[in-house]
Amino acid sequence: MPSPLVEVRNVTKRYGALTVTRDVSFSLEAGEVLGILGPNGAGKTTLFNVISGDVAPDAGQILLKGADVTKLRPHERCRRGIGRSYQIARPFGGLTVFENVLVAALFGGRNADAEANARAVDVLELTGLRPKANKLAGGLTLLDRKRLEFARALATNPDVLLLDEIAGGLTEHEAAEVVKTVRAIGERGIAIIWIEHVVHALMAVATRMLVLASGAKLAEGDPKEVLASAEVRRVYMGIEA
Repeated sequence: MPSPLVEVRNVTKRYGALTVTRDVSFSLEAGEVLGILGPNGAGKTTLFNVISGDVAPDAGQILLKGADVTKLRPHERCRRGIGRSYQIARPFGGLTVFENVLVAALFGGRNADAEANARAVDVLELTGLRPKANKLAGGLTLLDRKRLEFARALATNPDVLLLDEIAGGLTEHEAAEVVKTVRAIGERGIAIIWIEHVVHALMAVATRMLVLASGAKLAEGDPKEVLASAEVRRVYMGIEA
C-alpha cells in the first residue's frame, strides 16, 4: 500500500514548561484539503512551523512521500515539495508582482531556469494576479497581497501547500474568490492544509476537518460531523451543548 503524501506523526512542541503542540498526528493524500480549526493559542501556527521546518519538534516526525524530513531545514523541505504561505504577507515591496513570483519559482521551487518564467505566468493566471503582474507589490490591496502570498507559495511547485489564514480580513466576496482558487489548486492534485477562522470558507472546500484545543487534537473527520460535535461547539465556538 503506498505511503500517504504527507504524514505528521505524534508531533509535540514545548517552550519551557508550556506544551504548545501535544502528540498531534494525521496524514494526507494528494488532492485532499484538510481544514484546521481551533481557538487562539490552540497550537495551529506552531504545528505549521514544525511541518515547514521553521521550528524543530521536541518529539515526533514529519514524513513527505514516505521520507523522513524532520531534520531538514525549511528551504530543503520547500525543494522537496512543501510550500507555505504566512498569515502576514511580506512581499518584496520594491519588486513587481511577477518578479516576486519568479523569485519563488527560481529559488524555492523545483523549476529549471527555463521553466521558472512559465511557472510564474501560470501561477499568476491561477491566482487572478496576471493583470497586475507589472505592478509593484508594495502598492497592492490586502486581497492582492494575500493572493501574492498564495502565488509565491504555489510558484515553488509544491506537493503539499500550507495556507495560514489567507481569508482573514477579507470581505465575503473576496473570501469567495480565495475559495475558488483553493478549489482549483486541489483539482491539480496538490494536498492542502488550511488554517482558517473563516469557517464557511473552509467548509466550502475541506474534505476533512481537524480541530485543535490546547495543543492537542480535539476532533477529526467529516467537516459537517466535526462542526456538529458538542465538544467542538463548546470549545471552539463557545456554545454550550
